Amino acid sequence: MESRITELEIKVALQDDLLETLNKIVAEQSQQISRLQQDLRELAGNVRTLENYRPTSLADEIPPHY
Repeated sequence: MESRITELEIKVALQDDLLETLNKIVAEQSQQISRLQQDLRELAGNVRTLENYRPTSLADEIPPHY
């Protein structure tokens, strides 16, 4: 009976460790997602700015290899 209790205690300890590890991973991924969302917002803003860009002269419009 005592060995069964010991086995259960070991399993609970391992599960607690796994749960703590998974919680850390989820927290890190949440921060990473937040950073990626911010980067995406900045990139979208840059794209909108470039879409609104109008060359001021013909020289700005022609690529340099022409």
